[in-house]
Amino acid sequence: MKPKQLILLALLGTPLAFAEEKHDHDHDKETKEEHAEHDHDHEDEDEHEHAKKGPNGGHLVESKAGFTLEVVVDKERKARVVFLDKDKKAAVALEAQTITGSAGERSAPVRLAFAKGKDADANVLISDKALPEGAHVPVILVIKTTADAKAVTERFELHLH
Repeated sequence: MKPKQLILLALLGTPLAFAEEKHDHDHDKETKEEHAEHDHDHEDEDEHEHAKKGPNGGHLVESKAGFTLEVVVDKERKARVVFLDKDKKAAVALEAQTITGSAGERSAPVRLAFAKGKDADANVLISDKALPEGAHVPVILVIKTTADAKAVTERFELHLH
């Protein structure tokens, strides 16, 4: 081979030669128990990073504006939003909070308006329309905590499986 070809091969093969070094442990030397524990650790990380659950099993939205929401989807695929207390354990009473938004793909979003529920749902804002089909639904909510408060926009994806 010509020297230029050898240099080219060496440069192309270098990333592959070092790729295995980035992996932080050797699966061949790992026992089955260690491997199972390792996999379990990743599952826990994924749970915490991707889907924080609220007290009703719904999606938690922790706003930078200082409030926390829980979004639950009912069997009719309507979004049910509850404002939570500082401990993220219980619903707070609805006063002047309002929410509008959209769900689904940008090309065909479902526009949502939320109304206060009745009786047992007095502290719940319920969407007027069902969420679009799919297991992963992008949602944008525009939230006002009081009539004269600045609107806060929250974007997230609901995982409905």
